[in-house]
Amino acid sequence: MSDHIRLHIPGPVEISPATYEAMATPMIGHRSKDFVALYDDVHPRLQEMMGTKQPVFLSTSSAWGVMEGSLRNLVAKKVLCCCSGAFSDKWVDVAKRCGKEAEALQYDWGVPIDPADIDAKLATGEFDTVTFIHNETSTGVMNPLEEVAAVVNKYDDVLLVTDTVSSFSVVPINVDELGVDVLLTGSQKALALPPGLALFTVSEAAFERSAGIEDRGYYFDFHEFKKNQEKSMTPSTPCISTIYGLRHQLDVIFEEGLQNRYARHNKLNNMVAEWVEANGFEFFAPEGFRSKSLTCIKNNKEIDVAALQKLMRDDHKIQLDGGYGQIKGTTFRLSNMGDETEETIGNLLDALDKSLARL
Repeated sequence: MSDHIRLHIPGPVEISPATYEAMATPMIGHRSKDFVALYDDVHPRLQEMMGTKQPVFLSTSSAWGVMEGSLRNLVAKKVLCCCSGAFSDKWVDVAKRCGKEAEALQYDWGVPIDPADIDAKLATGEFDTVTFIHNETSTGVMNPLEEVAAVVNKYDDVLLVTDTVSSFSVVPINVDELGVDVLLTGSQKALALPPGLALFTVSEAAFERSAGIEDRGYYFDFHEFKKNQEKSMTPSTPCISTIYGLRHQLDVIFEEGLQNRYARHNKLNNMVAEWVEANGFEFFAPEGFRSKSLTCIKNNKEIDVAALQKLMRDDHKIQLDGGYGQIKGTTFRLSNMGDETEETIGNLLDALDKSLARL
């Protein structure tokens, strides 16, 4: 379409025509053998991508639904929320709204989470759950998942809930090896699907904890998901069209190969990083902790970010993100996740050069 605006924001990301075509597959009943076959097709591949033998659940919700559900299912004592950006900061408020006792382990935006700080907090014995965002989309910081998981696993009575919304399928994540108790993601980021589908997996320890929680609700009750998944079903009517899209995207992902997919995201991310440095900008995230799915760029040159966004949209039909929350305008973000290629990222960077020259 000539009026189509291409998305290079950090989600929702650009969706391919082939994915839309797959989503137009005729509707089926969600309690039918056809749906069982659909779930059975996607399930083992999702397990492989998550690195788990545990079931993978399909939730018709944003990832935030599963985040809230995790708190309702798991927090019996107190939750430690690792906060270092817009989305991780939100955990504390959500926990309190669910009637849970919560404490923020607060960092300035752009500062990676330090596993030693988590260790010191857990040593007090006050907490039974930790919430952690692997890739903080608002700041472009990729936090050290392996190191954080190792610390939490020192405490047998503490469970780790990990948001991989903008890192899943971008970098390898092995849930069972890491010992993550709940791993969750959403459809609208690197999976390159429309919003509205969340994917998650739950450890045996988390199921055991959840069984003793009386007020965990229904829609996000882990045990309802488990009971239904055993029959290749979902507790409630699922977003079948999006799951058709997921099946198509999994075909694409496994045809490319997981290792090739990770390497592609790394290469495209490096293309953006080289552009940042060549144009005299700086990174918001420190070296060694930078996202592979997006780049959060400091506006150290004090350009008019809103004007840049307008030029990119009007002249090149590309939508950029002008920074999020408290760093809006002082940063801007470029996404390289999903189905992006060297050609599409090259076009993005060329358009940026032309737009900056006009500012």
